Amino acid sequence: MTTLALLGTGLMGAPMARNLIAAGHDVTVWNRSPEKARAIEGATVAESPAEAVAGKAVVISMLSDGATSDRVQSDAMDAFADGAIWVEMGSIKPEEAREHGARFAERGMGYVDAPVSGGTKGAEGATLAIMAGGDAVHFAAIEDVLADLGTPVHVGPVGAGQLAKLANQAIVACTIGAVAEAVLLLERGGADPAAVRQALKGGFADSVILQQHGARMTEGNFVPGGLTKFQIKDLDNVLGEAGTLGLELPAVTAVNDRFKVLRDEMDGADMDHSALYLELRRRNGI
Repeated sequence: MTTLALLGTGLMGAPMARNLIAAGHDVTVWNRSPEKARAIEGATVAESPAEAVAGKAVVISMLSDGATSDRVQSDAMDAFADGAIWVEMGSIKPEEAREHGARFAERGMGYVDAPVSGGTKGAEGATLAIMAGGDAVHFAAIEDVLADLGTPVHVGPVGAGQLAKLANQAIVACTIGAVAEAVLLLERGGADPAAVRQALKGGFADSVILQQHGARMTEGNFVPGGLTKFQIKDLDNVLGEAGTLGLELPAVTAVNDRFKVLRDEMDGADMDHSALYLELRRRNGI
């Protein structure tokens, strides 16, 4: 059992907290909207980030972005236990992760950036892909905790986890775009998209996105698992990081522009990112 805090009990953080409790950990939770924290049965609810982190060996952050994480860290910094490890599981910029890591190192504390992939289904089933950047000693200290949430892999120094997540999001976004085009082609051509997904299982075109998001598209189910507005945030970060490396990523640029149409012109910010299919239908006058 680890005594830990989890900050941010939204779509992802809430099931993660429940899985940690089910695994036997002593979990204190905090959320900006207190009612979401109070909904976590078996957790201790803190009224502030500082109260949540006090005395905790491990602090898991599942917050919306780097700026929010930065503010919460600043509010709680004087309350951390000696030698505590902050585990950044939300998606932020690699440069923000490196800045946060340096802040904790100055105080003799650990920092691991460990963003995830798998959406709400992965969070609920404790099957998240977890990409961890940081000192190998710090990763080893929290690996068992992370294993109660999914499959953690150490991918390099601080910031490498966030870089891996950006690569993941680039692949996810471009694949959603490709699946949307395939689904529309099938529907307009008279084929059964569900049968085609079954036929493609195990082939080179198969993927979780094809099976799960392809089904969402044909069913018109865009209740959010991964929100469009967060997909855009991640793709903006992908392109920002690419820019610092002197790289041009044309496929990511194009699909990000389409997601922004969905957000800005179609009121799709809080839809599941598979709703990019709706932007494609609109583009085709359907």
